[in-house]
Amino acid sequence: MVTKIGRATEVFKVIKNWFLTGLFILLPLGITVIIVSLLLDYVGAPASKLLLDCFGLTIPDKFWMGTVVNLFSTVFIVGIITLLGFLSKYFLGRTIIHWTERLIDGVPFVRGVYKTVKQIVETFSRNREAVFQTTVLIEYPRKGLYAIGFLTSESEGEVQEKTAESVVNVFLPTTPNPTSGFLLLVPRNDIIFLDMTVADGMKMIISGGVVNPNWPSNKNEQVQSKPSKPVRKSTGEETAKRPRRQSVKKINSGD
Repeated sequence: MVTKIGRATEVFKVIKNWFLTGLFILLPLGITVIIVSLLLDYVGAPASKLLLDCFGLTIPDKFWMGTVVNLFSTVFIVGIITLLGFLSKYFLGRTIIHWTERLIDGVPFVRGVYKTVKQIVETFSRNREAVFQTTVLIEYPRKGLYAIGFLTSESEGEVQEKTAESVVNVFLPTTPNPTSGFLLLVPRNDIIFLDMTVADGMKMIISGGVVNPNWPSNKNEQVQSKPSKPVRKSTGEETAKRPRRQSVKKINSGD
């Protein structure tokens, strides 16, 4: 009886492993489908309704026709956004954006919201390496516990002058939403600099530690893969041998 129960348990574990493997295989596809579906529902559908109302058209009463129209509208909106980004690099586009911002500045409440959102977007739309310089490890929220953060810049001005130590700005994101977090002013001596890239650090934070970057890093692996003589630590025996070699050279030169 015990043997049968043990076999049933093993079979159950095997089936569970198969199920989890299949789930992990389908999870990226499922998330992709959900994201595309949300885009069609919240971007394509409103755009389709607006375009159809503008041109006085109607969609035939077929499910696939509505999906095709929403997909086309989504691509159209993405194209408009891309075109706006392209024009922003030229005089005409910059002029249009400038006059639009001046128009928004005339509305009291909207002006404050727009400026706040614009500052946040401009901060995170810069080059990633410029915003987050490197990945670091700090003891937080107490000694003995560690958290992954990103070094953003050196602290300057009043903050630096009124602290007894040289401090740096570290952004500590939350899991699984890294867009929120804490700004910590950490003494430089208390920071542990990591080899992992900012992208790898983000993956680890978003996944809640499920995704761990490979270590040593690829850069270190490439250096180690190059044919070179092994680095040996200097020992007392090797140090003692060095003056002997010099003395031999002096004797030979004397001969």
